[in-house]
Amino acid sequence: MEKSFMSFILTFILMFIFWVLLSGHFGLILMVSAVVFSLLVAYLSHDLLLGRASLSALVGTSVRFLVYLPWLFWEIAVANFDVIYRTLHPGMLIDPEMVTFDPKLKSDVGITILANSITLTPGTVTVVAVKKGDFKVHSLTKGADMGPMVKKVKWIEGE
Repeated sequence: MEKSFMSFILTFILMFIFWVLLSGHFGLILMVSAVVFSLLVAYLSHDLLLGRASLSALVGTSVRFLVYLPWLFWEIAVANFDVIYRTLHPGMLIDPEMVTFDPKLKSDVGITILANSITLTPGTVTVVAVKKGDFKVHSLTKGADMGPMVKKVKWIEGE
């Protein structure tokens, strides 16, 4: 099967699942709308989302990303409690810092996953990508370690 067609089908399936998960409703009109608009989005953007990678590479990356999500959710939960503790502590244990680093990721998907993961984690914000690959991150505390997250994202990329 042609890679472009497979990319279209996978994008459609992902968009449809995403629509249904966000909607939470299963009425006929909503399901028809989900199919129509998922097809439209897949037609317009299948090369952007999945590119021309092989099916095995796409499946491998997708599975690794799904394994990464519980770890990310745990990190978000831990960071929430850390931010609460620091803001409610009488000594206000906040010591903001801007850090610039190059995680040496090899794909736009990896860069996007890392930037979004950092921003989703309370206490850190990806301010700007200085140049492609470089990150400038604001954190509430000095010495925020991005290493474990970078290692996980590199693993998603297949390193």
